[in-house]
This record gives sequence, C-alpha cells and structure tokens, in this order.
Amino acid sequence: MTFRIQKNSRERVAELRRLLNDFNYQYYVLDAPTVPDAEYDHLFRELQGLEEKHPELRAPDSPTQRVGGQPAREFAPVRHRVPMQSLNNCFSEEELHEFDRRVREGLRRERITYVAEPKLDGLAVALIYEDGVLTRGATRGDGETGEDITENLRTLRAIPLRLREDCPPKWIDVRGEVYMSRAGFEALNRAQEKAGGKPFVNPRNAAAGGLRQLDPTVTAQRPLSFCAYAIAGSEGWRSPVAHTGILEQLRRWGFPVSAYAEAVEGIVGCLAYYRKTAERRVTLPFEIDGIVYKLNDLSGREELGSVARAPRWAIAHKFPAEEALTVLEAVEFQVGRTGILTPVARLNPVFVGGANVSSATLHNMDEIERKDVRIGDTIVVRRAGDVIPEVVRVVVERRPKTARQVVLPEKCPVCGGTVVREEGEVAARCTAGLTCRAQLRGALLHFASRRAMDIEGLGDKLVRQLLDLKRVNSPADLFKLELKTLAELERMGEKSAANVIAAIEKSKTTTLARFIYALGIPNIGETTSAQLALHFGELDVLIAATESDAKTVEDPELKDKDRFPKLRKVQDVGPEVAASLCRFFTEPRNREVLQELQRCGVHWPKAESRKKDGPLAGKSFVLTGTLPGMTREEVARLIESQGGIISSSVSSKTDYVLAGTDAGSKLAKAEKLGVVVIDLMGLKKMMGVE
Repeated sequence: MTFRIQKNSRERVAELRRLLNDFNYQYYVLDAPTVPDAEYDHLFRELQGLEEKHPELRAPDSPTQRVGGQPAREFAPVRHRVPMQSLNNCFSEEELHEFDRRVREGLRRERITYVAEPKLDGLAVALIYEDGVLTRGATRGDGETGEDITENLRTLRAIPLRLREDCPPKWIDVRGEVYMSRAGFEALNRAQEKAGGKPFVNPRNAAAGGLRQLDPTVTAQRPLSFCAYAIAGSEGWRSPVAHTGILEQLRRWGFPVSAYAEAVEGIVGCLAYYRKTAERRVTLPFEIDGIVYKLNDLSGREELGSVARAPRWAIAHKFPAEEALTVLEAVEFQVGRTGILTPVARLNPVFVGGANVSSATLHNMDEIERKDVRIGDTIVVRRAGDVIPEVVRVVVERRPKTARQVVLPEKCPVCGGTVVREEGEVAARCTAGLTCRAQLRGALLHFASRRAMDIEGLGDKLVRQLLDLKRVNSPADLFKLELKTLAELERMGEKSAANVIAAIEKSKTTTLARFIYALGIPNIGETTSAQLALHFGELDVLIAATESDAKTVEDPELKDKDRFPKLRKVQDVGPEVAASLCRFFTEPRNREVLQELQRCGVHWPKAESRKKDGPLAGKSFVLTGTLPGMTREEVARLIESQGGIISSSVSSKTDYVLAGTDAGSKLAKAEKLGVVVIDLMGLKKMMGVE
C-alpha cells in the first residue's frame, strides 16, 4: 500500500498528516493496523523532510510534533476551568448499597442505570482541544490546579492531536487516564535491568514517572497508553443525554475508551459486573484497582450535584488490596514430589487480596538472593485473586539489625536426605527420591507405571491409601504387601486385592533397562535407561561407575570435559545426566532400597551386550513419527539387536533419523543438520532384510 502522489508541498503535507493520523488511530485506538511499519516510517520521514524544508507548514497537530520539544526547567501550574474531582470509595457491598440508596432517593426513582468500567491504576489528565486541536494537557494536581505536561502528552500516540471531526467543538475538556500495560511494564523493566538501572516497582509508578519527565523525549520512549472516560466541559457542542453517548462520541473523535465499559441495571447489575471483573482481573492486559460506577443519565448528574470534591452520582468500588506490608518471621522449605525444595515465607498474618495471608512463596534461592530477602525484614506481599501469595520486595529502610540471612538446608526437612544444588542450577533437590515421603507418592506411581515395572492395578487412589495408612515407605514395601492388608482397603475387596498381589509378583521379573527407568532418577528416561543397561550390563557395574565418577566432581584439577569419564562413554549421557546418576546412586538411602528390592525377589536377566559386528554396529538412530506395523519399542529392540544405538535427540552426531508418518520437530532438525533420513523399508535394507 503506497501513497506517493506528486502534489505541491502544502497539499502533500496536509495529505501526509491525514494519512499518518488515520494510521495512528487504526493502530493505537482500533488495534487494527492497515499498513506495515516500514510504510508508516517512510511517510513519516517524508513529512519531516517537508516540514524542515518549509517551516511555515509545521502545525501543532502534525504527527511529527509527538517526538517532544525542548526539555522544560519545570512544569508550569495550570488552573482547571472545570475542577478535576476525585471519587468517593467504597470497599463493601453494604457501602455500595448505601450509595445506590442515596442516588435513588435523590432522584426519586426506583430504577437506575449505571455505567460500570474498570478503574485503571494510572494518572488522571485533562486534555483541552480548541477548534479540534490539542492545545493543553495537565495533571489533576489538587483538583483546582495541575501541572502543564502538554509536550509530554503529545508523545502518546493514543491521544489525537486533532479530533476526527469536520466541525469540532470550539472548546472541549476531555478527561482520561494515562497508564502502562502489563506487557509494556515488563518490557520497560527488562530494558532498565539490561541498562543497569533499577526496575520500577509497579506500572502506576512507571506511568506517573514517565509522564512527569522534564524531557519529553524520555516520555516518548516509555510504553504509555491512554483511555478517555469523560467530557468535563465544552463550548459549541451539544452533549448527548447519557454517558454511553459520551463514550461513543469520544470513540468517534479518535480517543480510545474502555472496551470493558457496560451499562448495568441497578445494584444487582453493579455487583454482577464487579464479580465478573474480579474473576478476570489477573488476565486483563492492564492493572486495575476497582470498578467505577457512574450514573448514566447526565441530567440526573446535574440534579444530584457534588459534595466536597466528589460527585454524588459516581463511586469507586475498590478491590481488596493486592499488596500489603508485613514482617517475614521465618523461612521454611517445602519438598515437592520431584524432590525440589521451595522456600516458603512465614509471615505475620496480614489481610491482602481479600484473604488473611500468613505464608507466601519465595520461589527459589536465586529469587531470595536477587531480592535480598532476610528473616526479620518488612516485606511487601502480593496476592491477586486465587494466585499464590508471593513476596514482591523488601523495604530495606526498615531492616532491623537482627535480620538474618536465609540459608539453604544441607539435609531434607522431610527425610534427612542430602540436599544438592548444582552450580548454575536454580533448584535445590533432595536426593533421597525412593524414601523421602514428600516424593514417595510420585515415585511409587512412576515405579508401577506400564513402561517401568508395569504393576497393573496400582493406581493413584490405592497408592494414596497405602501412604496414608503408612503401609508403604519405599518401593520395596510394595513387594511385602499381603492379601489381607489390601483387601481391607476402601473399594478393594478380596478379588481386586488378589489381582494386585498377582501383578506385583509378576513384576518381580523385569529387565535392567525397565528397572533403571522405574527408579525415577531425574533426567533419566527410557532411552537413556536402555543405553545404560546395554553399556554396563549389570546394576553393580553401573553403581561402581557412578561411585568412581562422583569423585571427579570434587576434583579441582579436572576440566569439565574430564568429569564423569565412565558415564559419559554411554550414548546420550552428558554432564547433567551423569550428575543425576551420581547423586542418586551415591545416596545411602537409595542404595538401601535397591538392596531391599533385590532381597524381595526383583530380578532381571543379564542385559545382552550390543553386537559389535552387526550391520548397524556403532550407528546411532533417532526414531520419530508413527512406524507402519511396528511400535517404536519393537523397532528400537530390532536396531539394538543389530548393533545400532538408539538416541532420544537429534544432533550432528546422529547417523540416521528413522521417520514414520506425522514426524515432527526431530525430522525438521535432521533436515536442517543434514542428517540422513530413512524409513522402515530403508532400515530393513541396511540390515539385509527384505
């Protein structure tokens, strides 16, 4: 879409202004851009060039004037022709009922229509337009006198420099809110941190600070937005009879207005809107702190008037505070089902987000260190809706001399197992996976799963009962269960119990690969378990290798590439996987469970060594997609029986990718790396099988 019509300079400047203002309106108000950014930039530069060549053609409503003028020494005071009133607040349904009663009695009506809209958490401004052109913008100030921030407001593309109206009012005062979206706030803070600056506390502070910059070019760099919500006064314009008409007129003039504003009937409609908005509050693209209800009938507003500095016809129904100050009394560590330790703040109870909060998440040790959280600190805690409360920041100025550092425990608070936090890792983890009660439910379900020990009938409900009754404290205890014990459990019965006992007995005969996978070692999947079984052949040999390699972690003489020398000889085993193996097999509690499992009769035949002279010897394969007539497991066993190596991920070291139908990202990566792609027929040809 190109606009390069040869005309005289005056006509071309007028055309460019019209086009660029239209594009701004479509982009920032309608959220429906019609031209690429490159075309907009081209036209903008053309207009700049013409205005520089012909200064007499430059005008206040030109899009080029948004970039900001000279820095101001200070903001000049501005007296509002129509005072900028504040709104009275209510915090409960009872107070809202009382407001509605006063409105109905004041107007002597039974049915009242209100307009409800989210209360943006930003900075209120007044925009003055004369003959359709923006001539002044000011802050609220004390309501009577504000500060002239016209040059800064010009930089906001959502604010029209000229009304979209052929016959605009002689004078009009538009009121609205300057705010910052959540996405804009996050982007701004990322840029601040990258530049070594201090991040902003919240979007409102960032918006207010951006709007009150003495240098408009700084304001222009802030991701500020605007929403118009009222017309405070006018000359040469006939007002609609209802507030909904005001919003529609503002939209026609080119202002963004709230897409969430609704006309509601009476107190019932107000409360329904409040509850609906409270539920979706955390998903909104901007922060709000309540709902504003305004009488829709403008003549009724005149009749009700104002009291002090607030109108009688409007009220702000505030949400419960999302942030509050309290004292961090202690930090405890909870252990998740995968063994990860999560620090939890124990707080002096405080009412926030509509609930009493006595604990909040601290996420991990990195977050504690980044926020410099200490026990005894006064902290800001945040709770929005059903979101888990979190510690936002520390009020360092209130830090007592007795404040203590948070220390990661060396032993698991649940089972006493060793806690490890590898260098560079965010999470700290309890290594006693098979005996730690916090991890036991997940460990048992994984242990019994179809691809692991395949204990049919041992599902989540049964595992929960066994744990609640303390019948099982490790996977080894599954093999000690008696028929009578299971039959007495809820919803079991003797027949169901007998089936589970039979499945447990059957699972005692397994393979080394399945057994390794069943242990639930972090980072060890089916493919890696199979590689370990093939490489080491026996569990004792694998354990001995981990014992030997574990010593290399503490050897300062070794470089990274020299650590875990025995384990890293195995296909797909890198430093992270090797570290997981070492942590698991060198944990005494895990070793005790392994021995107990074998004493209970769990056994497997010696794993077959990979053929060294087969047609696929030494070649690595990655399987992807659906293979005709065979499962992936069957194809993998076939490849391994002929000396091939199964890998779980595609890399430059992969020899072949065996692709079936509906192959995904692995196929795309193979093609990108130039790895040979074959199908099942191609594999059989390589093996000499027709």
